[in-house]
Amino acid sequence: MVLVVVMGVSGSGKTTVGSRLAAKMGWKFYDADDYHPPENKKKMAEGIPLNDKDRIPWLCMLHDLLRREDSSSHDVILACSALKKMYRCVLANGASAIESNQPDQSGENPALKILFVHLDGPMDIIAARLEKRRGHFMPPELLKSQFDALEPPSPPENFITVSLEKCLPEIVLEIESAILQHEASLVE
Repeated sequence: MVLVVVMGVSGSGKTTVGSRLAAKMGWKFYDADDYHPPENKKKMAEGIPLNDKDRIPWLCMLHDLLRREDSSSHDVILACSALKKMYRCVLANGASAIESNQPDQSGENPALKILFVHLDGPMDIIAARLEKRRGHFMPPELLKSQFDALEPPSPPENFITVSLEKCLPEIVLEIESAILQHEASLVE
């Protein structure tokens, strides 16, 4: 079973890519935006960037969701910004990542094995996408704050970076290939 988090700044295509990939593979799909509490959505709609205090409880809830799916042996794709390394640690380890600022290495609740897929692209392309998007609580004015907060994944994190300048079918195929390689490495 595989857990995949499609990550990136707002407007990078996380939901589109993640839902298309999940449909193609027959996996469960979750959009982290659906789990934001009303206060977070209101804050973003007012043009106020979220801070760690806003995000940590939300990320812990997403960790619990991933842990539940992992325990049930379900393959899952989650679309989630996961902009900072600490946020990705919380997704993998839950609240213990905050308390110790280190992954939980105890055998009791080992870290979830997540493949992070970073959808990466230039701000101008993403800004153009945000301008066309309607009915979303995240205003285009907050894009710069997302890029400012972004800490792209780096080793030893388990990740791939995919250019969002490719067309959607190419992006999905590239991620699917990486997932198949990831699954093969888990078997070895």
